[in-house]
Amino acid sequence: MQFRHDFDATSLREYDIRGIVGKSLHAADAFAIGRAFGSIVIRNGGQVVAVGYDGRLSSPELEQSLVLGLKASGIEVLRVGRCPTPMLYYAATTLATDGAIMVTGSHNPPDYNGFKMMLGRKPFFGAQIKEIGRMAAAPDVVPEAAGSDRRIDIAHDYVARVISDWDGGDRLLKVVWDNANSSAGEVLQRLVQSLPGEHTVLNGEIDGRFPAHHPDPTVAKNLEQLIAAVHEKQADIGIAFDGDADRIGVVDNKGQILWGDQILVVLGRDVLRDHPGATIIADVKASQVLFDEITRAGGHPLMWKTGHSLIKAKMAETGSPLAGEMSGHVFFADKWYGFDDALYAAVRLLGIVARMDGPLSDVKDALPHTASTPELRFDCDDTRKFAVIEEVAARLKASGAQVSSIDGVRVRTDDGWWLLRASNTQAVLVARAEALSDAGLDRLKGALTEQLAQSGLEAPDFSGENAGH
Repeated sequence: MQFRHDFDATSLREYDIRGIVGKSLHAADAFAIGRAFGSIVIRNGGQVVAVGYDGRLSSPELEQSLVLGLKASGIEVLRVGRCPTPMLYYAATTLATDGAIMVTGSHNPPDYNGFKMMLGRKPFFGAQIKEIGRMAAAPDVVPEAAGSDRRIDIAHDYVARVISDWDGGDRLLKVVWDNANSSAGEVLQRLVQSLPGEHTVLNGEIDGRFPAHHPDPTVAKNLEQLIAAVHEKQADIGIAFDGDADRIGVVDNKGQILWGDQILVVLGRDVLRDHPGATIIADVKASQVLFDEITRAGGHPLMWKTGHSLIKAKMAETGSPLAGEMSGHVFFADKWYGFDDALYAAVRLLGIVARMDGPLSDVKDALPHTASTPELRFDCDDTRKFAVIEEVAARLKASGAQVSSIDGVRVRTDDGWWLLRASNTQAVLVARAEALSDAGLDRLKGALTEQLAQSGLEAPDFSGENAGH
């Protein structure tokens, strides 16, 4: 049977393939991904691909079509079933596989879905994803063959491996978990039954409609239910997940949110006790407080580009034992495998809190307080967004400003810093600013607004955005 397929141009992203089901993403796309990715694996001398899917209503159909596409390329498919994304990564890392594909819409609304991929033990992204589109359209795939598929159950092994790194000592914690109706559901239940302490699970049922709230723990509104439960239970900590449980959110015993960079401070200090002088990586959106605290703890902080695939690649290059992003992705290579896993990060964090002399809020409260904006996203055409960054960078460098151009422009001043970068996945620019005072933050916003105006753009709405940090 002749195969040829054209993807919607918006679905082939930098880090994954993603779209709105029934509009820019269809079962035929899933088959084409299987056919093209399977061809890449076969041409590389491989044979086995692991496949999993999240709890979205569209995921079973997409998984079925994906498997058919892989089999048509001669692949042996290991079907992990419905699971959190990290459990599929675990399968791909510990079993004899040549690649892996997760069907997941991650933290996006219910009508979205997509595909995250690994080739061998490495993330599959960027030009590799564009190659999937080229191969399907050409078409350039291996001759049709008769592959096979079989179901495997690795949940027990995965949970046992996560639990094996528990190091919390004798203190029993009271923990509230917000599963956010994510695909971690059953796995999380197994995990909490194996952990010491008292555990309450909110929204434990897997439900792709996400009836409780949107599954994105980086947005404060989505943590309100968890914060209320932490207060009600007088818990030591609250843990939240996104839709496929590769991103973590954390609330301390006072109900205060620890953002991604603050979580990394807590984890980084602990890792550096065993790895003094190690490189700890964070993305360009992270607070200067994080980089300063890692230095103070004897580590080497490294600022890097945003994007889980880019972070993983940099970890492998530098031998970093720990990395994280503001988006809540946490990557452990210390005792773990270097991929982002919110369940594993939670267990390591709980171990640290259980070994603390005081509550987690003491750590949060002791960090330098800053005035900051959250991540601000505003529309900018794909054909214009990178040019804007180049224009801003050129003007800043000509003026002698202190600029990092690792990912967009990050400008340091006496007040603090501001960031402007082009999203790799959407037609938007992303901005953030952080200062030592509210007045300093206003000056940083002014500098950012002026640069945008010189490139013919209006600034994002800063009203009420002094978030504190």
